[in-house]
Amino acid sequence: MSEYVKEVNESNFEQVVLQSEKPVLVDFWAEWCGPCRALAPIVEAMAEQYAGAVRVVKLNVDESSTVTQRYGIQGIPTLILFQEGEEKERMVGAVSREKISRTIEVHIDADLN
Repeated sequence: MSEYVKEVNESNFEQVVLQSEKPVLVDFWAEWCGPCRALAPIVEAMAEQYAGAVRVVKLNVDESSTVTQRYGIQGIPTLILFQEGEEKERMVGAVSREKISRTIEVHIDADLN
């Protein structure tokens, strides 16, 4: 991980994601997933671009099956944007940087109003 993207797991998911005052983008991924590895630099870039406004974290689905099941993750990569403890947006597959950016912008703009 980097200074912008942190790893979360079952033991800290609630505190880091659901109790966050900022929107949180969660990247559900796995080591063996090619599309997840392809998406990783985009997720990293989003984390850097929106540092301070949005927290970006990664959750390894193989190591956190309870959280994965709770949110019905059936395919990876899956990105979920949480705000105030609730799922606001879900993007499945290797989505573009532009799509992720638009999704984040909608929610941080709403926070500012």
